[in-house]
Amino acid sequence: MMMAFIPLEFVVTPDTTYILIGMYDHFRRIYTDGRDWPANIEPSFQGYSIGKWIDEDGDGTYDVLEVETRGFKGPRAYDELGLPLHVDNQSVFKERIYRDKADPNIMHDLITTIDNALTRPWVVDKKYIRNPNPRPVWREYDLNEANAQIMIGKENYFLSWTGT
Repeated sequence: MMMAFIPLEFVVTPDTTYILIGMYDHFRRIYTDGRDWPANIEPSFQGYSIGKWIDEDGDGTYDVLEVETRGFKGPRAYDELGLPLHVDNQSVFKERIYRDKADPNIMHDLITTIDNALTRPWVVDKKYIRNPNPRPVWREYDLNEANAQIMIGKENYFLSWTGT
């Protein structure tokens, strides 16, 4: 969800941080209210995220969001290249999200992936650049579950209104 080839918007409230995603994933919810992990997590493609805000430099302002995400539904790919994650869906993602101290228009998402398909944790630093436009354009993407197109091999077929 955090690939950011489409716009992201962060909305911070006292108990939850929302990440609005300008495509079909729509939003991500990170609980920051101090809750424990539930005994049973309903699997989903975005997982279940618990985080906490940290005042890393001691100046009285929270400047890092630490997040752990579990409870995934599969099958899933690690990134846009299609690298598959393990079929057991036991992935754990740990993130440190923070603004760059040298350039506050850059936000980092330091992501550590722990997954049984990997030989060791995979760490990547995703960098996001702030759009200075106070009224950015958010394009809408709709996916239709009742899509009547079928691909067989390299040929595309369209079902008729009768379903044949």
